[in-house]
Amino acid sequence: MKKYSIEKYIAVGVVVLGAVLLRLVPHLPNVAPIGALALFSGAILSGPVGFAIPLVAMGISDIFLGFHSTIPYVYGSFLLIGGIGYMIRKKTSPLTIALASLCGSLLFFVVTNFGSWLTSPLYQKNMSGLLQSYVMGLPFFRNTLLGDLFYNAVFFVGYRTLLHLSKQIVFNARRWFGYYLS
Repeated sequence: MKKYSIEKYIAVGVVVLGAVLLRLVPHLPNVAPIGALALFSGAILSGPVGFAIPLVAMGISDIFLGFHSTIPYVYGSFLLIGGIGYMIRKKTSPLTIALASLCGSLLFFVVTNFGSWLTSPLYQKNMSGLLQSYVMGLPFFRNTLLGDLFYNAVFFVGYRTLLHLSKQIVFNARRWFGYYLS
C-alpha cells in the first residue's frame, strides 16, 4: 500500500470536498465536477481509493439531489473514467489531460444515454429508440464536455497549487511546533 504524505491528503481532501459542494450548487445540466473528479482521482490516487472517491462524492451529493433509474450507468461510467485516469497517471501533461477528458466525456455520453434508453419508457426498445436517445442527449454532451474540460483544469492545476501550499504549511508547522506532525 502506498503511503501518502499529509500534504497529499490535504490537497486531495480539498479537491474532493470542492467537487461535492460544486455538484450541490445550481449549475447548467451536466456541467458537474464528478466526471473530472473521476479522471483526477484515477490519475492521482493509487488503487481502489482512486476509483472510490468519485463514487463516494456522488453518493453523498445524491443523498441531497435524489436517486434515479440510471444510477448504475452513471456510477459505472465514473468507474471507467477513473480507469482512463489510471492509464494517464504517468503522464499528466495538459494535452494528455485534455484528451483523457474528451474520452471521459464521450464515454459518459455513450454509457448514460444507453442506460437512459434501456430504463426510460420514453424510448422504443429498438435501434431507432437508441438512436433517438443519443440525439436527445447531444445538448447535454456539449455541457458535459465543457464542464469536464473546465473542472479537469481546475482540479489538476488546483491540486498542484494546493500540494505546494500544503507543503509550505506543514513545513512551517513542523518548524514552529516541532516534529509532532510527522
